Amino acid sequence: MNQILTTGIILGRINYGEADRILTVLTPDQGKLRLMAKGVRRVKSKLAGGIELFSVSQITFIRGRGDIGTLVSTRLNKHYGDIVSHIDRVQLGYELIKQLDKATEDEPEAGYFDLLVQAFEALSDPAVDTELIRTWFAAQLLRQGGLTPNLAYDSRGHKLSANQRYNFAVDEGLFSSHQDGNFGVNEIKFLRLIFGTSSPAALAKITNGAELAKRTRRLVVLWQQQYIQ
Repeated sequence: MNQILTTGIILGRINYGEADRILTVLTPDQGKLRLMAKGVRRVKSKLAGGIELFSVSQITFIRGRGDIGTLVSTRLNKHYGDIVSHIDRVQLGYELIKQLDKATEDEPEAGYFDLLVQAFEALSDPAVDTELIRTWFAAQLLRQGGLTPNLAYDSRGHKLSANQRYNFAVDEGLFSSHQDGNFGVNEIKFLRLIFGTSSPAALAKITNGAELAKRTRRLVVLWQQQYIQ
């Protein structure tokens, strides 16, 4: 059988039998895999070091006849150990992994792998606010699926104006002008950034970025719920 070498991030682990685990692994070039890691729960297992959560590893596997392949070897490339030092960042990390797993099919594009790496980098940096990471990640999941809302024109086809306030209609994906609207020029500029910026570290440099993330999160979440069930 042909062995395949790739890079992977663990999305999930399920104990199987006395010492095995079934892994869900996200890769940039082989899609989303389900692999049997035989004997990995034994103390001296050579596979264990490369299947930690919040890690990027080199893995070798064999495709199975069914849905589950076999993990042959692992080598840890990078472990984002700083994440586990903070309970709020660990919890958010689990949340983001689950969101991505739920939002992707068996053959996700490589951009989803890069998205999770950027999320791990941000979670490892205490200077990047968790609310900002959460909002950015939700926006980027939508962007990867081609589901960016219209951030250029309102419901009447007019360019969004710095002198107007707006509400957002989730069913239409459009802003409509309203004198007491929830969104002004700062919120709309921030939305353009979180949908367009590949790294939350860059967003952390924005004045009041964490506060803007809180103010725009509801829009992003509602838009996400519209398409990602």
